[in-house]
Amino acid sequence: MTGSDEDPRVTGLRTAVSRLRRELAAHPAEFPDRAIAEDELAALAAMASGGVPEIPRLRRSLLLIASAVGSVSALSRGLSEVRDAVDLFGEAPRA
Repeated sequence: MTGSDEDPRVTGLRTAVSRLRRELAAHPAEFPDRAIAEDELAALAAMASGGVPEIPRLRRSLLLIASAVGSVSALSRGLSEVRDAVDLFGEAPRA
């Protein structure tokens, strides 16, 4: 159960990641980078459960997930929702 003081961006990220994880688990076809997508979705889920995640790490995971499932059209909506959730955190600060 989430607290009422939780950042809505984190809640949105958690929801989007959970949805894409379910869609990926239900997708019958195997593809070469499926394990990468599953690992990075698990990493995003862990970051979302730990509070406000680090933006550079969010973006890295998103890039890896997009690379892994980008050609699977059945997952495009879920991937888009994860991307939109990550975008709510803004840009990473420049070093």
